[in-house]
Amino acid sequence: MIDEHRGVLMPMSEATVKVKVGDHIEHTAATGNGPVNALDNSLRRALQRFYPSLAEMRLVDYKVRVITSNLSGTASLVRVLICSGDRRAQWGTVGVSANIVEASWRALVDSVEYKLARDGVVPIGGGEDIVSEVSIADEWKEAIR
Repeated sequence: MIDEHRGVLMPMSEATVKVKVGDHIEHTAATGNGPVNALDNSLRRALQRFYPSLAEMRLVDYKVRVITSNLSGTASLVRVLICSGDRRAQWGTVGVSANIVEASWRALVDSVEYKLARDGVVPIGGGEDIVSEVSIADEWKEAIR
């Protein structure tokens, strides 16, 4: 994950994602107006070749809530709630982690899996989960821990 500020312009984020679909590995990068938008763009860019229906999917709403626990302040667990949709429906997914980017990633992956399951898409390679082989690039994994 890279965030870049260019003077008074809106900051730009870049995310890199490595996805394994069947025997194919897609390694993509995409930009966005924030880290979650960049992750969303990169994930869908990697998967659209295999699952074209993802092109019609959009992130509709994004909320972050702190989970009350023994941790406090910026060390708290967060719950990310994502509302996604296509031209037929909207659905919600949730991700939880002490790391807001990781929680967002989990909710995004679940949203993609739900969309493809709703569309009746059979996983390439016969796996049980549509994107169970998704992994974040090693450099990025280390950066968010």
